[in-house]
Amino acid sequence: MPKILELDQHVADLIAAGEVVQRPASVVKELTENAVDSGASIITVEISSGGMAYIRVTDNGCGIANDDVKTAFLRHATSKLRDARGLEAIGTLGFRGEALAAIAAVSRVELLTREQGADEGVSLFLEAGKVIRMSPAGCPEGTTIIVRDLFYNTPARLKFVKTDRAEGSAVSSIVLKSALSRPDISFRYIKDNKSEYHTPGDSRIDSCIYSLLGREIEAGFIKVNSSDHNVSVKGYVSSPETARGNRSYQFFFVNERPVFSLMLQSALEQAFKNILPPGRFPSCVLYISLKPNEVDVNVHPAKTEVKFISDKQVFDAVYYAALSASDKKIISDNYSTPVENNIKSENVISITPSVQTELISEPRVSYKSDNLFKTINPVINIDSAKHLPAQPPAPQVSPIAQVSQNPAGSFRFIGEALNMYIIIEHENSIWYIDKHAAHERIHFDALNNKNYESMSESLITPVVCRFGHEDVSVLLENSDLLENLGFSVESFGEDAVAVRNIPAEIDIGDTEPVLSDICMQLKYGGTFKSSLLDKIYKIIACKAAIKAGRASGRAELEALAESVMSGDISHCPHGRPVAFEVTKTTLDKGFGRI
Repeated sequence: MPKILELDQHVADLIAAGEVVQRPASVVKELTENAVDSGASIITVEISSGGMAYIRVTDNGCGIANDDVKTAFLRHATSKLRDARGLEAIGTLGFRGEALAAIAAVSRVELLTREQGADEGVSLFLEAGKVIRMSPAGCPEGTTIIVRDLFYNTPARLKFVKTDRAEGSAVSSIVLKSALSRPDISFRYIKDNKSEYHTPGDSRIDSCIYSLLGREIEAGFIKVNSSDHNVSVKGYVSSPETARGNRSYQFFFVNERPVFSLMLQSALEQAFKNILPPGRFPSCVLYISLKPNEVDVNVHPAKTEVKFISDKQVFDAVYYAALSASDKKIISDNYSTPVENNIKSENVISITPSVQTELISEPRVSYKSDNLFKTINPVINIDSAKHLPAQPPAPQVSPIAQVSQNPAGSFRFIGEALNMYIIIEHENSIWYIDKHAAHERIHFDALNNKNYESMSESLITPVVCRFGHEDVSVLLENSDLLENLGFSVESFGEDAVAVRNIPAEIDIGDTEPVLSDICMQLKYGGTFKSSLLDKIYKIIACKAAIKAGRASGRAELEALAESVMSGDISHCPHGRPVAFEVTKTTLDKGFGRI
């Protein structure tokens, strides 16, 4: 008897549907993308019960011809792609031809559509992917698709569905990103009979931001507009003064497609690296435009990730655009001549990468001699046309002997340098200990101890953290995990949570950044529980540890030194050494004694 059999078509369709339709938000995303591709100028999205019971997407686009209505619900049927060459220059959001078939396979679908200029439209009703009835209908030009009872015929899928609140938050996030991606389209979003969003569709990015994110966010943005040959970046970046404690308001769009990209996120934050304190993050709404054949949007089934032909080119374009906002005042004050011609208005700065590279370049030369590492950092003299000084400053000697084995025995506490490094003497060596790294390791090991019980601190006044719809949904879905860590969170409106308890180890001021980092791991850190917990423990341990740069008492420093010198710890949770040794021999060589 054969062991390999071809699956029944219905079963195959259900499996395929699982790749595209994972939750109500997936349905809304696919239908909204189709509405955008139809050329619509007005799109309305309505849901109830988190989208599980009812989803309706209406547009005033081109509509579907009567002869094409049934074909539209076949797998791999699409009007947006003709052959393999088309994949090299995709200009639409949807193109695989799977969405309608996948949605119909796991729900009850009703379609009302009328092609532009047609005398009448058509009504189509499907159940589990099968056409139940089709008839002429009087309806406006455009398309309305209603999806009811999602996953009614796949009970196994229902156990993975979250609460109505969580699913509704995920849908809200999808609609918000879709609306932000196209300021020229008027989006309206109705949730449980209540209007949530309504954008004007006037093609103005600022008015779209105002409608979706609110006046406070919009007022803190600085407009950017830069272009470098093949890549252009426009939109808004937050001023340093309005940085937030989380990344929830970082929005990137590539060729009008909402995407998640760690590379783009890194480019944005690198521009603010020397401006913002730890735990503060810039917000942005940035539109990156490049030729369709320079980007691959076919690398992820949900089309939420993209791959660039040149990562560096895109990274630089976003970095310099963000830098023009983060460094606006400094550039305007010190480099008015090369920049002034690019300033479009009071709050608009456009800088080409070639100019900006010249301004921030800091040559660094390293060489090794006599077993000592010497580093020369030439200082750029702004007042002398940005030329290097003729004579570089004297080299700073940094003799480093990486710790390989922690010594045993007594030590003598000498003190602390720069409010960061503990200095002790042991036998014929001087040891430098990173107090933050050492303390971080102690907390991390405690959290990993199976007998560890989290100590929670109740807050007299709850900390309200505004994270955005999607992140709020993620945090509320994982409230049990957070409670085990010492957090108590509850919903505080659609885009915020109220935190009533925090782990006793962290400061109240770190509540938002810690939860933001935890949320990031819950979203993108993988599904393997032990690995995910390990990453979360690192976040908490880092925030709970003594902060570098803050003064510490002698008793605390000696206790940390004891833990290091006794061999209890050698590396921080991220793998960096917590101490290094400078031997007497190394010092003698440095001073020319031997």
